[in-house]
Parts: sequence; structure tokens; C-alpha cells
Amino acid sequence: MTAFGFRIKSGYAIAVVLGGSRRAPAPLARRIVELSDPDRPETRQPYHDGFGKEQDDPREIKRRIRIIARCADQSIAAFLRDSLNAGAARTRSERPPAAGLVVGSLIDPAEVANPHIRAHAHEGRLFRTVVEDALRTRGVACSIHLEKRLNASAAAELRRAEATITQTAAGFGKTLGRPWRADEKAAAIAAWLCLT
Repeated sequence: MTAFGFRIKSGYAIAVVLGGSRRAPAPLARRIVELSDPDRPETRQPYHDGFGKEQDDPREIKRRIRIIARCADQSIAAFLRDSLNAGAARTRSERPPAAGLVVGSLIDPAEVANPHIRAHAHEGRLFRTVVEDALRTRGVACSIHLEKRLNASAAAELRRAEATITQTAAGFGKTLGRPWRADEKAAAIAAWLCLT
């Protein structure tokens, strides 16, 4: 089986591909997936209008969101094609791959009073949504994981100690190479949760 984990950031995602099973996960690949247009820096933080300011022009926000949706769709399509063609392809009897998306927050932007923090909340929801939409369009089931609860949730679901999960995720970095930071480990744990 193949499973994907994504640590969603503003403008990009860190993706990790695992194979095998929950009992014996095997690291296959790691990649940065661009979700914004590098030639249009405003798409990296589309709800911002300069440092510490919220963008309040709805037409400009819509324009940026269209660009982001297109970029994310193309990047996710290329990532899936490359991942599945590079030895992670499933057999006919195997179920379609699944993906776990790790996010920093699930807060409703409408509940945030501070304009700068609200802009970040909008961006968090936007980038999570475009990745989820692009994956589901291609038949990849998605689950959402809050980063601060990921290790505890994984320990309960995988029936292993948090220390064992952390150690196993850290070990994937030996195969996939550096950098192997907290974001890569989180993506790997999310992928591990999608294995059967």
C-alpha cells in the first residue's frame, strides 16, 4: 500500500510517501509541493497586504485564490504521478492511496478578531482546502490532523508509545535524507496513519 502525508504550510506543503503497512512502514520519498506561484509572491500569503496587514480587496483575494487553486492542482497532480510511477504504484487488488494532512490550526477565521492573525487563519484553511480538493479529485481519501495532537492521536491509533512513533519517524530521515525536521516527521506520521 502507498500513503501520503502532507505538512501544509503557507504557499507549499512538505510531502512524504510511505509504503508497506502500519506494522512495517517503509519510507519511499519526500518532496516539497508548491501550492503558490513562485512568480507571484502575493500568492504565498494571499490574505496579507504587506507586513502585518490584512488584504481587504475581495477581487484581489479572488484572483489570488484562483491562481493558488490552479497551482496546487497542477503540483498535486505531478506529485501523485511521480510518486506512483517511481515504484510506489499499487497493484489492482490494492485499495487507492490515502493522504493525511497535518495543519497548525483548524480555527474558523471569522472567530479571530486580530486582522493579522485572521489573515493567517484564512491562509491555513485555504491551503489545506486546495490540497484536499486536488487529492480527492484524483480519488485519494484525506484525513486532517492537528499538529499539536498528532503524536498523541498516532499513539492511540497505532497502539504504540509516543516515543516509539517519534523514533520511527526520525528513522525515516536516514532513508530519505536531510533536511529531516519536525515538519517532515509530522508528514511521515500522517502518512503512517493512512497505511492499513
